[in-house]
Amino acid sequence: MAATPIPLQSFRDLWIHTGTACNLSCPFCHEGSSPGDSRLQALTAAEVLPLLTTAADSGVRRFILTGGEPLVLKGIQELLLAALQLRPVLVLTNGTAPWIRRSQQLVALRAAPHRLSFRVSLDTPDEAAHDAQRGLKNFRKAVEGLKLLHAAGFDTGITRQIQPGEDAALIAHRFRQVLRRHGLPDDLSVMALPQLGALGSAPPDVGAGGAGSDASPPCPPLCASGRMLIRRDGALKLTACALVDDDPAFDRAPALESALATPIDPVHRRCRLCLGGGVNYVGADGQAGV
Repeated sequence: MAATPIPLQSFRDLWIHTGTACNLSCPFCHEGSSPGDSRLQALTAAEVLPLLTTAADSGVRRFILTGGEPLVLKGIQELLLAALQLRPVLVLTNGTAPWIRRSQQLVALRAAPHRLSFRVSLDTPDEAAHDAQRGLKNFRKAVEGLKLLHAAGFDTGITRQIQPGEDAALIAHRFRQVLRRHGLPDDLSVMALPQLGALGSAPPDVGAGGAGSDASPPCPPLCASGRMLIRRDGALKLTACALVDDDPAFDRAPALESALATPIDPVHRRCRLCLGGGVNYVGADGQAGV
């Protein structure tokens, strides 16, 4: 039986994909990101500002930047400042980019009219397990980045990966220990994200190990609350969500009104995760990052 197309229920989020270039090369990355990767290309503030303005006029509640690694984008400061004139902004980051240490730029962003939040990827509270996938010392770099962003006054949180057969309560406890050990508040939000599978592969079946965690409440499909702006083959396009940008079949012209009005056919191999209520990148209203 064909899946029922999913209409937009509320225009909560406009996602902005800053390109698949990243300072890390993680083998599990569902974007296939790495240094210099150009499957999806970088955006500039000047070219996306008209669409951001249209989105704000259409009632969007926030902008979310993802990648790749947004904080390696050459024009990230200009893009953030432009977006923050209009709406709150959430950045999904691995927390290790040198940009985080540029205190003068952070001060300028803190003075913007709207709130800027960051969610840092820490796949597991186990430093060795994290670094086995992301590279030696990247756990410590990510924690240091989280500390710098928190100390600069930004709302911060963590994105982790759900592991097969995990004890979600135990993992939550271990994250609190990590946060306390590094002088961070132990009530920072920790969002549990299902493993999405490497680029071109199906998501692994990890079961519902983290489904009961208070860090990962069920949520509607991503395409029911927003769309994502990308650059593919040199052209701006709108796609359904952050999970399907590897499939050009979901691409639409960057005409926001039409993209919002068109229901999404949930036929991507990752759609079953959303339909099961298990992909919560950024939390619900009232949590850090919203």
